[in-house]
Amino acid sequence: MYSDTDLHTHSTASDGHLPPAELVALAAGAGVRRLALTDHDTVAGLDEARAAAVEHGVTLVPGVEISSQWRRQEIHVVGLWVDESDAGLKAALAEQVDRREERAERIARKLRQKGYPGALEGAVGLADGATLTRPHFARWLVEAGHMPDVATAFKKLLGRGGPAAVRVDWPELGQVVGRIRAAGGVAVLAHPLKYRLTATRLRALLDDFAEAGGGAMEVRCGPHDGDRLRHCLRLAEERELLASHGSDFHLPTRWQQTPGGLPALPEGTATVWNREGVSGVG
Repeated sequence: MYSDTDLHTHSTASDGHLPPAELVALAAGAGVRRLALTDHDTVAGLDEARAAAVEHGVTLVPGVEISSQWRRQEIHVVGLWVDESDAGLKAALAEQVDRREERAERIARKLRQKGYPGALEGAVGLADGATLTRPHFARWLVEAGHMPDVATAFKKLLGRGGPAAVRVDWPELGQVVGRIRAAGGVAVLAHPLKYRLTATRLRALLDDFAEAGGGAMEVRCGPHDGDRLRHCLRLAEERELLASHGSDFHLPTRWQQTPGGLPALPEGTATVWNREGVSGVG
């Protein structure tokens, strides 16, 4: 049985490949009835997504995925049911864009030094006005014939420790959680297993996240086997964090989880979308 809820997706407003309206249509056609658009450090796609959601009978959860840091580790926090008109959130996201633009310039310099000139212009062209992200550089490297695919571009150049990797001074985890809460949203720890933390560090991260006011964690993000799901559910329950899940959809491919393909969570799971008192929860 598949879930009708997907609370982590991306559009062309950041590094996704589909415009918001097409993303909503794809999700609706796959049986999704509750969808969150959570672009990286921007809410620019929400208006278009909201209009498409009305057309397709989908409940849109306004969201955003904000980059933060915890003990010098980059950590992503999804904000759900945020008020995108909140002045504090707008200011915080504008600062994030500035950080991303500075990082892009530094990435381009490193790539030029490694023999890949024109990276900044190429990435900006692919972004087409959207929030600039590393996948835009990866796509440019592929389209320019320098790399066979995006995964290789990250592995050889852009990934952590790579010759074109750039560390960003993202805001602290607690600050990001507080900003989401101040904008009326629920802070959700995104894909906790993706950070490849030791068991001890993962538990410390979850403890700090919960103490800062985090409300939920993604117990499944993309493909997940049963053992990992049970592990995440146990970690969430220990900290009284609600369960969330999402495809982390970026582009339609055979190897990436798509909206509508998430198995339903076990019966009785305390989910963020059924939390009493959460605005907009059906």
